[in-house]
Amino acid sequence: MSAALEMKEAAPALIGTSGDSLREAFGRALAELGAERSDFVVCDADIAGGTGTHHFRKAWPDRFYQFGIAEQNMMAAAGGMAATGLIPFVTTFAVFALRALEQARLQIAYPRRNVKIVASHPGLDVGPDGASAQALEDLAAYRALPGMTVISPADPVEMRLATRAVLAHDGPVYMRSGRSNARVLFDDNHEFRIGRGRELRPGTDVTLIACGVEVARALDAAGILAAEGIAARVVNMATIKPLDRAIVERAARDTGAIVTAEDHNVIGGLGGAVAEALAEGTPCPVEFVGVSDRFGESGEPEELAEAYGLTGPHIAAAARRAIARKRKG
Repeated sequence: MSAALEMKEAAPALIGTSGDSLREAFGRALAELGAERSDFVVCDADIAGGTGTHHFRKAWPDRFYQFGIAEQNMMAAAGGMAATGLIPFVTTFAVFALRALEQARLQIAYPRRNVKIVASHPGLDVGPDGASAQALEDLAAYRALPGMTVISPADPVEMRLATRAVLAHDGPVYMRSGRSNARVLFDDNHEFRIGRGRELRPGTDVTLIACGVEVARALDAAGILAAEGIAARVVNMATIKPLDRAIVERAARDTGAIVTAEDHNVIGGLGGAVAEALAEGTPCPVEFVGVSDRFGESGEPEELAEAYGLTGPHIAAAARRAIARKRKG
């Protein structure tokens, strides 16, 4: 692992407070990186204000390429740009990244072009825009592409660090961003490495493995369980592919019960990746918190999290089920 993939940066707000949205943190990080490196460009499909890339456009307009509402063309062109030695950041909403999956597959993943796809507005976080705009399948789709690294940061601090790491990484990447302001979880001592999970809270009874917005909710769940005398380990699995199998194996051995949590369909995303690792290593009871093979609907993000079972209390309930299964043998 290159030392360039491990970065540190100060947190923008006190831990536990509401900070930037991930998309704003991403856009600011890009603008800062533009002063450090001249070998990357940003590709936009007429939604720079929605993805945070307006910060880069303002600072480096000659390196900002506007494709209009043509995500498939943008994705294919990015593959061509990468073939000349440039490093394109392709930015769009997650649901539109699914529209351009064929181009990502053939023009980026297949020739292993050094393109960074960053998708904002994933999952139920889109809220009132409803099912047509809520990408609940993107992690599964992009995880299935050979050679594609898949990342879902948990807070604005990690988003900025991940942006730096993604630029330093040689190869195609799909990274989720986010629409809503996110709770700040990390301080200036936080470290991010592609392919590495991080234990945020120790525990011996059950392990909660989460990504993206669900990391904060997993920490909430651990607090609920602690009040009941249950020690829940919490793991932030920001990199979904390649998965940190070592930390999963250790969790299975140490706690014997696992819960995964993601703002995504329970099929094919983080939960699927963890289950695959356990099937080949140390099997143990696993409960999956996510969207249970359904499409989304309109509503505020927190209302939808409650309706679809993604909140801290839902994760705590899943942990109790996993522990009960463990005790049954």
